[in-house]
Amino acid sequence: MYERIITHQDFDGVVSAALCSYALNVNQLVFTQPRTVSDARITITDLDVVCDLPYPLDCGMWFDHHEGNLEDLQYRKIDPANLEGKFEIKDSCARVVFDYFNDFPDHFTAMVDEADIIDAFNYKNIDDWRQETPGKMIDAAIKLMENSQEQKRQFLRSLVNLLKERPLDRVAETPGIIKRFKQFQNEEQDMLEILEKNISFLSKDTDKNLIIIDLTPYTKKPFLYKHLAYLLEPKSQAVIQISNIYRNRVKTNDISLSMSLTVNMNQTEHSKDIGEIMRLLNIGNGHPGAASGMLYCDSKQEMLKEKEAILEQIYSMFIEQ
Repeated sequence: MYERIITHQDFDGVVSAALCSYALNVNQLVFTQPRTVSDARITITDLDVVCDLPYPLDCGMWFDHHEGNLEDLQYRKIDPANLEGKFEIKDSCARVVFDYFNDFPDHFTAMVDEADIIDAFNYKNIDDWRQETPGKMIDAAIKLMENSQEQKRQFLRSLVNLLKERPLDRVAETPGIIKRFKQFQNEEQDMLEILEKNISFLSKDTDKNLIIIDLTPYTKKPFLYKHLAYLLEPKSQAVIQISNIYRNRVKTNDISLSMSLTVNMNQTEHSKDIGEIMRLLNIGNGHPGAASGMLYCDSKQEMLKEKEAILEQIYSMFIEQ
């Protein structure tokens, strides 16, 4: 009935694809990013199952959990209840898929449990976050940079097939995952050195609530995992990474923003909602604890001006929440 599964190329997207592939017996997999779908830069038809991505112009089934994507449907006057598949605000898209089909071998349960924690970044504290688990090992293997996108896609396809067949801990023990996980660990030290040089705070942010990682001065965007900033500034409430967008490996004046609450906020009663900030500014969307956005700029001068202005706006809205 369906020919392809089109999914986000992160841990949640990969687990969602494994679930759909098992339930629907669909083995052709396509991995992409949300912006590619929202900009209609990928062809999707009613023969495709879409996971963990914005709702496209057309598809056969759609599974998602992002509040911002629900708002987009409401703007387009589309009722998700009338769509094949399922939308529900959950910690992970994998949980939405798991609950929808509700007929999986036992080993899928632990996989979805870890997807909930990893995608929602729902750790008790820094020690809990840094503890090695099968899901976090696989997540690190996914995050590792590849020499080409096709190499990355081949790895993700093989990973989906492994997750369908084996428990999560056995997948994490495979030589390919162990090798990639160790490579990611080795690169963490380089990332920490980059962070030490590029972390800053707004002058008005005397309590250092919002960590700013500004990568716009780089000609080539460094490979970086922004959550490592929590190790350097553990008392902060949130981190935002801002960088130029690269198209065909060429730096543009457009900028992307990626923001998350720090892990210590998970055990604190608060009303912070980063996704709402991105939506109110009309630059992106996401979850209460993590969101992203984009700004289009015609020149470097405009980019520098917009960067300064947007950081001021985000900080003010964040503090007022």
